[in-house]
Formats: sequence, structure tokens, C-alpha cells
Amino acid sequence: MARQKINFTKRALEALPPAPAGKRVEYEDSKTPYLVIRVTATGAKSFSYFRRVNGKLERVTIGPFPSCTVEQARNQVANLNSDVAKGNSPADAKRAIREEITLGEMFERYIERHAKVHKRTWDKDQQLYDVHLARWSNKKLSAIKTVDFQKLHTEIGMNQETKLITNKRGGKTQVRVGGKGAANHLLRLLRTVFNKAIEWGWEGRNPIIGVKEFSSQSRDRFLEADELPKVFKSLIEEPNETLRDFFILCLLTGARKGNVEAMRWDQVNFERRTWFIPRTKNDTAQTVPLTTQAVELLTERKHSESPWVFPSPNSRTGHIVSQRKAWLRILERAGIDDSRGTTIHDLRRSLGSWQAATGANLSIISKTLNHKNVSTTAIYSRLNIDPVRESMQKAVDAIWAAGGLTDTAAVIDIQKAKKHGIY
Repeated sequence: MARQKINFTKRALEALPPAPAGKRVEYEDSKTPYLVIRVTATGAKSFSYFRRVNGKLERVTIGPFPSCTVEQARNQVANLNSDVAKGNSPADAKRAIREEITLGEMFERYIERHAKVHKRTWDKDQQLYDVHLARWSNKKLSAIKTVDFQKLHTEIGMNQETKLITNKRGGKTQVRVGGKGAANHLLRLLRTVFNKAIEWGWEGRNPIIGVKEFSSQSRDRFLEADELPKVFKSLIEEPNETLRDFFILCLLTGARKGNVEAMRWDQVNFERRTWFIPRTKNDTAQTVPLTTQAVELLTERKHSESPWVFPSPNSRTGHIVSQRKAWLRILERAGIDDSRGTTIHDLRRSLGSWQAATGANLSIISKTLNHKNVSTTAIYSRLNIDPVRESMQKAVDAIWAAGGLTDTAAVIDIQKAKKHGIY
């Protein structure tokens, strides 16, 4: 009997009646080929993937509705179709997971099928695994017990060290590994990997559930009024103009470091005084209002034929990618002790903090910093860009005043800095 095709929506699936006694009824999604929902006589509903592969009809259970949503089921079908396109059998893959695979094999599937598809920072997951979990690669999933991970979690949380690792560009980078933050990130990562294994057919239990995270204190570091003159003086002395301007623009826009690194001239509209970021960490676009100081700095910089605002001829990306050494150099010249863990991200936090100090409300600050907050999304969507710009301008003017500046040229021109008496 041919299946009835309907558009799978939450409301439509909830309205499906139970099957006749002793029977099961199936419906096909009119929007997503091969996605089927089966309804039993008790009214239970579950999604499955049903198609012919290599001449054989295959069915792969996806999950029960409504705990598995329509969107999640459609995403799973897309993943399974991708496997088929590569010549793989989804049923065989699921059988292999059920029959037990190693953590290394499961993590590879997690990276390819989930992280690379849904996460821009998937390489961070890979790095975390390489540093802390590579030694468990040959362990069967069922061999990893809660007590094993509790021990590892404690070990990582209580010990922080510096290691030389290979970065994604093939170079060597010194990074701090370990500590409570890293231990908590690893806990969340491994919990997700086991959840995916269960979703994809493994019949074990997630050993990470129940392991408690280390309590962490939210960071509240930002540049204080008495630190700003020292920081600006140090920036004036910075020999690398590209990095100097980069740090200043991080402060002026409150944008994330990675977005400022990859800033392009074709994203800057001088007439409207805006910068359009096509994709942020939140996987959304953002239009950043540019203050007077930011426009002045960008106007001064627009003398290169490079498409990048902050080009780097030695970088594979074409733009700057690493500024930690320069940042530490600036802090040292400014006499700011790095023991507080002062980071480049604190420039972003500084703009938000100064907005709060100059009277901005939380909605305006969240809109400025492009924070993702589901409960206030509706509020943010109604905000015009003008009050955001006004708030940013007010905060930047206060920062400039605290730093002893009256115009942007004083921080990017050493002669004017001397006239201002801050150099």
C-alpha cells in the first residue's frame, strides 16, 4: 500500500491518528525524500530513513517523535544521503556502531558528520581530542567508564601546562593546556560524542552523564580608566602599525577577534558608517555601527590594494591570524601585569563595560556585542541601528577622554600624540 505524503510539521504529526489495532501506518515527508514516520496502534510515532541502496531496500531508525524534532530528522536524512552519495550503506554504518567501535573511530565520525557540518570551530574539538583523548583512541566505547572520565577530568582540571602543538596551518604553536576550563570543555565535548553515538545506533549508555563540571567564575576583566592612558601610550609606540590599528579597532567595535582579523574593505560602507560581518560565531550576520573614531582609523588605513583591512603577506589566509606576542608586548610596555590573564578579548568586553558605565541598557549592549540570547531575541530584533551607534559613540568618547585623547589621530600619529601630552 502506497504511503500518504504530507508536509511534516509538528502540528501535522501531532494530529496523526493511531493506526488500527494490530497495524502500523507510515507517512512520507513531501519535502524530504526518504523520510518516513511510522505510527503504531498505541499512537507512538518514530522517524526512519527508507530508500533503496545498491539494489537493496534499507531502513534506518532515526528517532521517536516528538523528542526527535522534524528539523533534526531532516538533518539526519541529509547526513545519510551524503553517506549514500559516497557509496556507503547507512544500514551497515549503523550496524557497525551497534557492534561496537572505538572512541577514535566514533570521534572521526563525529567530526565529519556533525562538527564540520554545524560548527565553525570544529578544529578546536579536534585539538582538544588530540591533546587529551588520543591515548583513548583504541578503547571501545563500552570500555570507557564514568570513573575513568572522572579521574581524567580531575587530572586535567588540576594541572595546567604549556605544550608545543601543530596548528591547522602546519606550524608549531605554544598553547596552555589543562586547567578547569579545558576540563569542562572536554566534558561537554565527550558528552556530545557519546550522545551522537547513541543517536546513530550505539546501544550503550553515556558514561559522561553525571560527571560534574568544575565551578568557574565568569570573567569580568576590562580596561579601567587609569589603565587607558598607559595602553594608548603603548599602542602609539607599537612599531607594527597593522597590529596597532587592529587592537584599536577591536576596542572601537567590540567585535570578536576573528571577525576583526578577517575584515574586508568590501564589507565597510563609509557612507552609512557600517561594517557588515556576513557570519559571526553565532552563525548569524551582523551589521556593526562605526563610531567617528572607527571611521577615522579606517579612512587612514585605506591605502592598500589588499582586499583585507589587516593584510598579512606571510599568512595563508591573506590576513593577520595571531597577535598574542604583540598583545603581551603592549601590556608589558603599559606596565599591566598579565597575571590577571588580560586578553585581546578584554578589548571587546571593555566596550560593553564602558557602555554600561555611560548608561546603556542591557538590550543595547547585547545588540552591540551580538550576544545570542533566546529569551531576548525578540527585543533585539526591534532595535534600530541608530541607538546602538549612539551608545557606542558615547562609550568610545568616554574611553578616549579617559585615555587623554581628543581625536583618533593622536593614537595613530606620534607627532599629534606629543601635542596631546600623552607621549
